[in-house]
Amino acid sequence: MSVGVTMRDVADAVGMSPMTVSRALRDDPRVNARTRARVRQAADRLGYVYDSTAQAFRSRKSGFVAVTLPSVNNANFAETFRALTSGVGEAGLQLLLGSTNYRVAREEELVRQLLARNPEALVLTGGHHTDGTRNLALGRGLPVIEMWDLPASPLGHVVGFSNGDAMSHIVGHLVATGRRKLAFVGASEGADMRGAARRAGVVRAARMHRLPEVAIIDAGPAPVSMRHGAAVIEAMGRDVAQYDALICVSDPVAFGCLSAVQRMGLRVPDDLAITGFGHFEVSQVSNPRITTVNVHAAEIGRAVVGLLQGIFAGGVDVPVRVDVGSELVVGETS
Repeated sequence: MSVGVTMRDVADAVGMSPMTVSRALRDDPRVNARTRARVRQAADRLGYVYDSTAQAFRSRKSGFVAVTLPSVNNANFAETFRALTSGVGEAGLQLLLGSTNYRVAREEELVRQLLARNPEALVLTGGHHTDGTRNLALGRGLPVIEMWDLPASPLGHVVGFSNGDAMSHIVGHLVATGRRKLAFVGASEGADMRGAARRAGVVRAARMHRLPEVAIIDAGPAPVSMRHGAAVIEAMGRDVAQYDALICVSDPVAFGCLSAVQRMGLRVPDDLAITGFGHFEVSQVSNPRITTVNVHAAEIGRAVVGLLQGIFAGGVDVPVRVDVGSELVVGETS
């Protein structure tokens, strides 16, 4: 029976003790950089991969940060995840990722599974959770960060922005350009809580400006996409022209609406204004370019990493609230 390469083999190859090799592979500062490089070169040459499980058991530190995201296909969430991955990697940590598919019940299942891996911190997307998730998150005594939202009753630390404030930028801009009859295009109620917050923000801002009641156009169950935006507008036909503007829950939905409207022969923004949300790449390359809101997705990830570093260094003693804000990006569709 063949036996895999062991730490003793690496130690023999470099003429050092297994303890020194172990410390070198863990980037222990007690081992100088030249020795660490020599040990790693020998390990790579022999095909040895350091097993951190035993070390994690001894130190009671897993080296993992658990993260939940609603979707890995959404470009904004992917941008946040890339920033997280880069940042925690530089700190010598790894991410454990779970995708909730916009379902809070699924989030609870994932949190239970992720906590079984003994992460050193828990990062949740959004501020709306089941009671079970809240109990699980708080029961372990881990640092908890909620991102992409500013919940009124946070579980711990918060890094995000106000969806309501973001939509007030859009409504204020449309009012300034003479639009009064607005329609919101988004997912059905019940799953996409951030989308629901945007819808509520539009309705609230419209009332503040004394506009007619906002029409709600249901594009289907979350997550909604370009295809959903196009389909719901195609189903309405030219009746969509009764509105002055379509305020879409995201840029992909706005692009779908824009495509459907253009196929009908309606002019954007002359006959109908269309706005999105998120500052996705599609908003910048579409023709015409889509008016949207930049919510600084990468900055959210970087701010979470900075907060984690402060927590692990012992420099964070009270809950931290980081508002990355949002900004209107005026394109050519409004």
